[in-house]
Amino acid sequence: MTPAKSDRPDRRPPYQHAAEAIRKEIRAGRLKPGEQLPSLRELQDRFGIANMTMRAALNLLREEGLIYTIQGRGSFVADVGELPDGYTAPAWYLAGSGAEGEEDGTTLTEVLTSLRDEVRHLSAEHQDLKREVEELKARVHANS
Repeated sequence: MTPAKSDRPDRRPPYQHAAEAIRKEIRAGRLKPGEQLPSLRELQDRFGIANMTMRAALNLLREEGLIYTIQGRGSFVADVGELPDGYTAPAWYLAGSGAEGEEDGTTLTEVLTSLRDEVRHLSAEHQDLKREVEELKARVHANS
């Protein structure tokens, strides 16, 4: 018995296809470090996938370190330097496994990703505060 033929040669889930397309745009330089990705809704429409499916694609890219997300602001391309031409998702992720951490099932990668995202969020807040301080100094200087 032969396996059923598929219309699509790649049988990966849709979220992996979306992640691969974004990954290629990052690799090709069409999406640059620090650049904001389109909104979740725009990405859903672009790839013709559901909200949770697009979220899974973004989560994959976030776990790979290619993007970071700041709550309430969106997702941004991480500064990862040059990606090799043959770059693909880590084998452990594609295999659906990872080193287990605490009893709650949190992986070390998830903890580190969460910490990295929090540092980036705090950095963005810091930049906003610096801008506000400079604006206030300028106003005080203008009024004196």
